[in-house]
Amino acid sequence: MKILVTGAEGMVGRAVVRHLTRLEDEVTAAGRSDLDITNRDAVFHFVSDGGFEALINCAAYTDVDGAESESELCYEVNARGVGHLAEACRESSASFVTISTDFVFDGTKDGFYTEEDAPSPRGVYAQAKYEGELLAREGHPECIIVRSGWIFGRGGTNFLSVLPRLLGEGRDIKAISDSFGTPTFGDDLAVALRELAASGSKGVVHVVNSGEGESYSGFAAHVCSSGGFDPSKVARVSSAELERPAPRPANSRLATVRGGLFEPLPDWRDAVDRFVESEQR
Repeated sequence: MKILVTGAEGMVGRAVVRHLTRLEDEVTAAGRSDLDITNRDAVFHFVSDGGFEALINCAAYTDVDGAESESELCYEVNARGVGHLAEACRESSASFVTISTDFVFDGTKDGFYTEEDAPSPRGVYAQAKYEGELLAREGHPECIIVRSGWIFGRGGTNFLSVLPRLLGEGRDIKAISDSFGTPTFGDDLAVALRELAASGSKGVVHVVNSGEGESYSGFAAHVCSSGGFDPSKVARVSSAELERPAPRPANSRLATVRGGLFEPLPDWRDAVDRFVESEQR
């Protein structure tokens, strides 16, 4: 397939480009300097000139706390920018896949959230991502919206991604014990994104690694076990002990009722093992 990947310089974008390259797809990797998705005219020209069969959008404003003070920028990238891409793909008859977040849910449900649950986003970041979902469907009714969460991987800068390095350096870590999610390895997510881009399906799909989900402290404990790190370096703390500007769902575990659209992802513990091994090479 001839595929455009936007946000190609981010953690997930790089994973997608690596996977598509292995498949020998014709890939155009567009980072922020190549394409400003908030510029509608630039987006339309880039997409129409490229003759792409599909676009996988990995571009995002991901600073959950920063969004509280940079709301306009967050909305430009996570909402309006997504709308521009969707409209351009519809006009060019290209399939469109964009990544959303588990944060569109408020975290009050006891079990797993599925595609059938109604979003209730809290905080600027979550609200902007949900607005992006709405604009994607408005701009390209045949689009695919992939909700994922707790994404970690090579080159990532979030807590989950930097844990192996920090623990390897002997650093003391604080890990929240009362927030739960479904960890997702960027490399595994990339495989599903490619499958969905070629599937001809549409709508919202939840894509996460399999397993029962975990807390941040539980994730850190498995990283310690996998990498041979000292578990005493990980201190369990509550969400209330870490004062942060943006609200976060206490439970954002995802499950899918549309699993037939892509090959199920491996258990998150297996994914962590592969990630830690790659970080220790």
